[in-house]
Amino acid sequence: MAVHDRDRAVVLGGSVAGLLAAIVLADSYRSVVVVERDTLPSHPDHRRGVPHGRHVHGFLPSGLRLVEELLPGFTAGAVARGALLGDILGNVRWYLNGSLLRQAVTGLTALSASRPLIETGIRDAVRRRANVTILDGHDIVGIGTTPDRRRVISARVTGSRGEGSRVLPADLVVDCSGRASRAPRWLADLGYAPPDEDVVGIDLSYATRVFAMPAGTFGDDLFVATTRFPGQRRSGIAQRLEGGRAMVTLAGVLGERPPADLESFTAYARTLAVPDTYEIVRAGTPLGGPDTFRCPTYVRRRFEQLADFPTGFLVLGDAVCAFNPVYGQGMTVAAATATALRDHLRAPAGPDPLSFFAAQSRLLDAPWALAAGADLALPGVTGPALPPSPLTSDYLARLQQAAVHDADLATAFIRVTSLVDPPAALLSEEVRARTGSPTVSSPLSGR
Repeated sequence: MAVHDRDRAVVLGGSVAGLLAAIVLADSYRSVVVVERDTLPSHPDHRRGVPHGRHVHGFLPSGLRLVEELLPGFTAGAVARGALLGDILGNVRWYLNGSLLRQAVTGLTALSASRPLIETGIRDAVRRRANVTILDGHDIVGIGTTPDRRRVISARVTGSRGEGSRVLPADLVVDCSGRASRAPRWLADLGYAPPDEDVVGIDLSYATRVFAMPAGTFGDDLFVATTRFPGQRRSGIAQRLEGGRAMVTLAGVLGERPPADLESFTAYARTLAVPDTYEIVRAGTPLGGPDTFRCPTYVRRRFEQLADFPTGFLVLGDAVCAFNPVYGQGMTVAAATATALRDHLRAPAGPDPLSFFAAQSRLLDAPWALAAGADLALPGVTGPALPPSPLTSDYLARLQQAAVHDADLATAFIRVTSLVDPPAALLSEEVRARTGSPTVSSPLSGR
């Protein structure tokens, strides 16, 4: 039940993280304003502020469950718009190290849809909240504080359609402005130490095309994911979309540049470890032109390590941790973070930033370790050393190899990569025995 005991919250950024933050804030604040630079479409369409939105997207099962908890009816609404549902293992072909994980029904639901369809569904739910206003077409200029700079009390924005600048008073300002967030600079300008950054240099490149597909091309599957493996810098994922379409994203790292023109795109797909993606490309009829995307680095900002921080200000989503998008973790982590924010809003004096950042960091640890650990195992990828873990590359390779024939192992692995179970689940006695590794050097935490 909503208890509106505070006046106004301002959310900077109207992407998935910002919209979900607005939903939980609406239960504690009399009014919530979401500031978004883009002029937002009224129907599912791409927008400039989400360049990665033109490539493969999907909710992992844990993310879909959390969004449904925050927005009851979201899943049914997405399906009504054409989204597809399936089992995360039973209806996905996961090719790891060139071999197909044993497909099996896990009971974990995955949603397949274009990013515009997903974002529109969430945005429409936000717009239905009477105390939430979306102020689109406005750039974020900065934040304002009390004279002693101990509390953030406003955000300054400027309209892109000639409306001029305005100050939005706020009891809480939440920065969800994404990878390009200026929060570290704002903190430095106020005399606070900005957070340290963990930067992984991956030099990732995407090329994506959308195709009209003959019925039955995917069978009962939603996705075909062909990951890179030692000696291979190429990967690809094909996704069934609403409207009888398929989206195919080809990726390369460390200098690999998937070509965009159709002939070369098709040839690149043929070089993947298995032919499934190539066959999907060959079967489809191209719709429109190609889209490309580059991600030279991805970053985790260590807000949880700060000793001092102004009250009335929080940072969420990609503004804190921008994952390698190839792992599909971003929207799911945004949903988990919004849920954590809801819990911290229960504090009588409002959320304590340092306490919230510590909780957010705990949520980030597992997906960060999964993504950065896999990338840093590739020679040439640069980044900070991760804490020692018994989940070594060799152990995971043996597990994945065994999971080609063992549905229980495949399920255990996918539950972890889907952020349903913690990585420690892969070190249970049963999993180690099935993998042929009855002992490990040290335990993992349960995070």
